[in-house]
Amino acid sequence: MIRLHFTAADLRRITLAPAANALSETVLSLRLGLRTGSRRGARVRTAARQWHESLPGGAHVRAGVLAELLTEDAFVPDFLLQPAAHDFAEALESAASTPLERLALDLGIPEASGWNGGLGRPGRWAHDLAHGVPAASAALIDDTRGYFRTAIEPLWPRIRSDALTDRALRAEMLLRGGVDALLTTLGTTWNWQPPTLHLPSASTYDIPLCGRGLLLVPSWFATGPMVMYRPEAATVLVYPLYDDGAGAGRADGSPERPEALAALLGRSRAQVLALLRSPATTTALAERAALSLAAASQHAGVLRGAGLITTVRTGTSVLHSLTPLGASLLAGV
Repeated sequence: MIRLHFTAADLRRITLAPAANALSETVLSLRLGLRTGSRRGARVRTAARQWHESLPGGAHVRAGVLAELLTEDAFVPDFLLQPAAHDFAEALESAASTPLERLALDLGIPEASGWNGGLGRPGRWAHDLAHGVPAASAALIDDTRGYFRTAIEPLWPRIRSDALTDRALRAEMLLRGGVDALLTTLGTTWNWQPPTLHLPSASTYDIPLCGRGLLLVPSWFATGPMVMYRPEAATVLVYPLYDDGAGAGRADGSPERPEALAALLGRSRAQVLALLRSPATTTALAERAALSLAAASQHAGVLRGAGLITTVRTGTSVLHSLTPLGASLLAGV
């Protein structure tokens, strides 16, 4: 479990990335292959899996030395993320210019205690990169640029569009329901217990945000949360976009509702939201959704906290109905 600890200052400094990050998406597309091939329980977007399966020979065949920087446990060196870069070229240049001491820490060459991982069996090229050999840096630039051009760039308009749609959704969440709504709906298995956001992870980390805030970066290829701690700036949280599932094969690439919301809210909660197109008491809602009264009440409470429904008391009962935000989510606008 990863626990992100917020202060009041951090809650005021939550920001949304303006667009998808081309370099991090390039790297995470390679990690996707590792997770689908060797990691049980990996949650991979339907469209991302289809993209991976469509590449002749697989992504790693095209990636060259870049593939050597990912391990079987899906470790990704922080210097490859570059969340402050405006485009792919700037991000790649910044990654190649990473100070050697930071490269050594990121790669675990030599093994560094207290860091977030490292390459299990670094090869000669990785050692050369960590020691500043110009040819190693040039190979990283050439192979990464070539992989992006042949494997990611054809898909980039869709990645960019999906990320912008998600950004609009998160902004609307924040506008309508505040920070609680935003953090509650980031991931179906994530747990916002103010002032701490709990993220599922095989490892345990407690990360205080220290008043510098949190930068939220959507990812088309991520299969789970990924945290990048920056002592000098806001901590970065990469989160997966919703799974476009049933809508992956449509000509316009748009998701069906409420199936697309199931990955965002959870299947039962998305069903409850859809059923409230017609207002209902908790008892009626439980009957419609084939849930217990306690479960229906719990789902309604979470949706209300996220600003998606409103609840008013009518005599001895309560009546749940959609807010404009909830109706907009179901309509896909």
